[in-house]
Amino acid sequence: MNRAFLFPGQASQHVGMGEDLYKRYELATDRYELAQNVTGIDLKKICFEGPEDELKQTTITQPAIFVHSVIVYELLKTKSILPAAVAGHSLGEYSALVAAGAINFEDGLKLVHLRGKLMQESGNKRPGTMAAIIGLSQEQVGDLCRKFDGKGIIQEANFNSPGQIAISGDAETVRNAIPMAKDMGAKKAVELDVSGAFHSPLMQDAQEKFKQALEQAVFKDAIIPVYTNVEANPTTDREKIKKLLYQQLTKPVLWQQSVEAMINDGFDQFYEIGPGKVLKGLLKRINRSVPCQNIGKVEEIEQSGDMT
Repeated sequence: MNRAFLFPGQASQHVGMGEDLYKRYELATDRYELAQNVTGIDLKKICFEGPEDELKQTTITQPAIFVHSVIVYELLKTKSILPAAVAGHSLGEYSALVAAGAINFEDGLKLVHLRGKLMQESGNKRPGTMAAIIGLSQEQVGDLCRKFDGKGIIQEANFNSPGQIAISGDAETVRNAIPMAKDMGAKKAVELDVSGAFHSPLMQDAQEKFKQALEQAVFKDAIIPVYTNVEANPTTDREKIKKLLYQQLTKPVLWQQSVEAMINDGFDQFYEIGPGKVLKGLLKRINRSVPCQNIGKVEEIEQSGDMT
């Protein structure tokens, strides 16, 4: 069996996440305490109690999901349950890199915390939005975005699964594209509740400010392949990883392509590590024959002995 771990990004958060881990495992308690020291945010209080509006803020969501996902991974590691390859959706790529041994928990958390702050600031400085387009092909969504060449900023942001693509750009252009997508035959085209135009040129300010932090962070070559968002190909090279993390802020997330590449390379057992079931749902749409199991709660970790 070729086992791969998938790590979720934003939109997987929910109030109450991680509380059972915190109460059950000393490792989880230690990680939440360290996270508060590193970020200055009482993540456990916001994650366990809410309010949801605060947890949904990019500056909170990113470290919250990262901490939860890495705790689950580290608990599985204590049971000698390890992946042969990893991938993470946007923010989740940082959790994946910890699992691949490319960066440690504390350095990864510092980067994720800064990334969330810079993305929030970019969203405030250059307001934009995103929309989910359901039921159009990649080619059709590409044609939709090209219709606005010279009229505004808009591009494909997330290739999540067949017929499920997110677009991102300045608010007016994205909102104008929504009815056009419906006219082109989209089953659904809706604006997303986000604080900025993620994975678009409107994140360039965040990208440039993030560059120095990436260059100064201590990365190692990964010990297992990491399938990256930007290229959808595996790499273990630390310099390439850093370069792609920089590009990731303004480039589309090639999630469907990444998962398809993993399946083509022989990975046949997938586990979504962290809160929520978003990636499991996407995998089902990408390839229904490939199983995926969620592991994010105490009960799921305790039952994971069957994986060895």
